[in-house]
Amino acid sequence: MSELVDQVILKLSNALRRRFNDFKGLYLFGVWLDGEEHKDEDIELVALFETEDKAKREQIWPVIGKIETELDVCIDLYPFTPEGFKKDEDLYEEVTEEGIFYNSLGIKQ
Repeated sequence: MSELVDQVILKLSNALRRRFNDFKGLYLFGVWLDGEEHKDEDIELVALFETEDKAKREQIWPVIGKIETELDVCIDLYPFTPEGFKKDEDLYEEVTEEGIFYNSLGIKQ
């Protein structure tokens, strides 16, 4: 995996774990899966939580913005509960078939 993606995953996992007790992990999907740098493409991630609502999303976006600024990247994050994630059938299929899951510590599973 690209060093930049590894940094994003680790920083984001650490920040979300500290802020939310119910953070379960991240799926990386999309063009960055090939391990190459794609400067003009967003790093696409699904974040899993036990609960997900507007208040949580409002707390997540400043975290994303800080990491984007620090690492000069664009992150496209989709926060879901496991149940909500499964309901988005097209995204769920794409991410679970091709994506890589990282636990709440940012460790690839």
